Amino acid sequence: MDALGINIPGLIGQIVNFVFLLTILYLVLYKPVVRMLDQRSKRIQESLEQADRLRQETSKAEEEVKKQIEAARLEGRNLVQQATQVADRLRADAQTQARSEGDAIIARAREAIQRERDDAIEELRAQFGDLTIVAAERVIKTSLDRDQHKRLIEEVLEQSSTFKRN
Repeated sequence: MDALGINIPGLIGQIVNFVFLLTILYLVLYKPVVRMLDQRSKRIQESLEQADRLRQETSKAEEEVKKQIEAARLEGRNLVQQATQVADRLRADAQTQARSEGDAIIARAREAIQRERDDAIEELRAQFGDLTIVAAERVIKTSLDRDQHKRLIEEVLEQSSTFKRN
């Protein structure tokens, strides 16, 4: 093996260090990140369910408004042309208001969901960068200065975003 340039004790040491590093990263990084992502996913799911409930309530309110308008139409047939015009105007206003309120609620829910997702990604990136630096420092047993920290974080994040795209 020496003829090939392979140092058996060094290779075994590197393999042991690599397995040890993977175990530490699994225990320290993977489990908490998965737990955090599950919690975020649960909150997002609850927000989506709430948005669906609000959409259903808006639909029920719209149906109720339509029923009230139908009753007003029946009464309007017995009234003069002016009463019919008032009933039509009330119906249009109620539908417009119900739709605008429903759309506003759904838009706010979507914005909140997007904000939470973006926050989760940013938090994950920050934690990943910190843990990567700590792990790298332990492996190479040297301390990096602030510029090297930033460069290393940027390289790791760039590589991780490249892996996500593939």
